[in-house]
Amino acid sequence: MTGLPRFAAPSGTTPTPAMTEAWRRDGLLVVEDAIDPTDCDALIERSLAIVDAWDPEAGSAVFSTTAPKHAAEAYFRGSGDSIRVFLEAGAVDDSGRLTQPKRLAVNKIGHAMHDLDPVFATVSRRPMLARLAHGLGLADPRLVQSMVVWKPPSIGGEVVCHQDATFLITEPDTVIGFWLALEDADTRNGCLYAIPGGHRGPLRQRFRQVGEDLAVQTLDETPFDEAAKVALPVRKGTIIALHGHLPHGSAANTSDRSRLAYTLHAVDGAARWSPDNWLKRDPDMPFRGFEAESG
Repeated sequence: MTGLPRFAAPSGTTPTPAMTEAWRRDGLLVVEDAIDPTDCDALIERSLAIVDAWDPEAGSAVFSTTAPKHAAEAYFRGSGDSIRVFLEAGAVDDSGRLTQPKRLAVNKIGHAMHDLDPVFATVSRRPMLARLAHGLGLADPRLVQSMVVWKPPSIGGEVVCHQDATFLITEPDTVIGFWLALEDADTRNGCLYAIPGGHRGPLRQRFRQVGEDLAVQTLDETPFDEAAKVALPVRKGTIIALHGHLPHGSAANTSDRSRLAYTLHAVDGAARWSPDNWLKRDPDMPFRGFEAESG
């Protein structure tokens, strides 16, 4: 356990005053028992079905935050309005061929499950999440990105300390992340860590399109205060809400257990979506809010 407060899912129309104060102070909220374990199981089952149906020969890319070669891959660049499977670096050989069974080779699935898959859409558009998004400052919340982060046993890669506003750019910055533990997560299998209060510091980088390339732009060279990192072990069904400027990440999974999590990102539709975002959408598939699709 950590010294950070933990909350029950808000039953009213807005987060409680204690939740709002914790959000201002820490830049994160730990909301326990937010999603029923049976719904977590349904997302896991659907994720496994997506991976089982995926043909690596039809398209694949290795995803890594420590050696981000995926940024040059068309497979990654075109994933903003699709559902694509990405691999762990430790699951392929020098020629790019799988050295593990598919279910043990995945880094993540992304990035539009919330719009394209009915199982993920149902969980992503829960009224409780809409209440949180509104209560944490999004006047017109729009869902822009979703991922299942796999963290397979033994080879699940490190996610380096980062800020979500680096990757999902609005003017002004508005992105909020909702990280859902689909399985119990602890320090042995790569639970999240964060630097509480770090959201009050500067945004360090922007990951954006520059000409035909995707590039990292340095905004501020101030290093993250790694000594202030706090581990966030949580039970299955817990949601951690993350301010877009909050430094956070996770260690590699060197255990014999998986650590699946579902991450959903929302921005304010009242803000300007920067045209040089890496994440592109077909004009016929605009960002939508938490309301279920009509018709």
